[in-house]
Amino acid sequence: MTASSDMTLNPALSSWVTSANAAEADFPVQNLPYGRFRRAGSADAWCIGVAIGDQILDLKLAADVPGWADGLKDLLLPLAAGELNDLMGQPAAARHQLRAALSAALLANSVYEAALAPCLLPQAEAEMSVPCRIGDYTDFYTGIHHATTVGKLFRPDEPLLPNYKWVPIGYHGRASSIIPSGQPFHRPQGQLKPPEAELPFLGATKRLDYELELAIYVGPGNALGEPVSLAQAESHIFGLGLLNDWSARDVQAWEYQPLGPFGAKNFASTVSPWIVTLEALAPFRAAFERPAGDPAPLPYLASDANQASGALDIQLEVWLQTPRMREAGEPAIRLSQSNYRDAYWTVAQLITHHTITGCNLQPGDMLGSGTLSGPQPEQAGSLLELTNGGKQPITLPNGETRRFLEDGDTITLRAFCQREGARRIGLGHCSGTVLPVRATT
Repeated sequence: MTASSDMTLNPALSSWVTSANAAEADFPVQNLPYGRFRRAGSADAWCIGVAIGDQILDLKLAADVPGWADGLKDLLLPLAAGELNDLMGQPAAARHQLRAALSAALLANSVYEAALAPCLLPQAEAEMSVPCRIGDYTDFYTGIHHATTVGKLFRPDEPLLPNYKWVPIGYHGRASSIIPSGQPFHRPQGQLKPPEAELPFLGATKRLDYELELAIYVGPGNALGEPVSLAQAESHIFGLGLLNDWSARDVQAWEYQPLGPFGAKNFASTVSPWIVTLEALAPFRAAFERPAGDPAPLPYLASDANQASGALDIQLEVWLQTPRMREAGEPAIRLSQSNYRDAYWTVAQLITHHTITGCNLQPGDMLGSGTLSGPQPEQAGSLLELTNGGKQPITLPNGETRRFLEDGDTITLRAFCQREGARRIGLGHCSGTVLPVRATT
């Protein structure tokens, strides 16, 4: 289904939830992302909800409203029980059926308004969780500008290794340490060996960094041994969110050869609370283009459809608030902006390559995009890039400087899509605060 044929994406639609109609709202009725929540300060069971304006439609309460069409009750019941993975594993037609029904129910002048109004909870009164049950997590390296800039720090003559433009590079991450937006985490410890040290030692990281990424959530899975073709790959994607893959750069520098990231990235990865469905992103598709002279993808990673509209025009931002700024009542400042269009591989190619070996993905599995930097220095998606490996600290408006993150710093990622002829939609935000290191026992 194309954006032009999907009536839920009509930019003229408005909602009886008035906050959804604001021009800068992240969650208009054209968006309708899913998340997992409960009332803040309560010990209530987690529920699945849909964001609409500054409210959450509680699908546990909504499921009891009479009048849903045949078959919808079966889709709503697992959501009412606080489980999103069941819906994620449904075929695309079933997922669209529910989306269309929720859209119609939330439209201005809907007959459902009186019945659904009591099912709303202000987002400000909700505690959000990780949006689904994440069984496995794979982090890719699709940001070619990030890969090139970081590569120059260590290999000035060959910043990109020979395989980069041929194969989507990735590694298997740690799903157990994925945490929800807003949850702070402690500065990690690890083995360190600065260049001037004769021997390694255990210590707290001094080069803690953020990474601006997107999370790609798997929908229906595939059987073990059955690769997913590029033509079918997007039917296996449920939606996207934001991901901050925090990194201890000094731990990483000592441990990563020969097998890659380990302790430098297993202590915390923060995700945004909402999953924006691939359907909602349809108006923001873009051509997938590579620089002239770069090799064409191997046939299993190439198609006319992927080249014509496989990329996504998602604008990305990184914001920082330091403890001093917080104490002075100063707002966060924006450190950088970039766009997902600059990624070297599409979401469909990631699914296809991940399964070409026969690897079986499951509903709720998460793929990280890798750090999404732009071509300009100020579009960097990490402090490693912004500070040239820590050699050139950045100066903040209040006079503070940063080479890497300090205790108390809060990083917030934001993302939105905006295009003429389409309703602006947002992915919300993804925030985390650094706590001091915990002493070893």
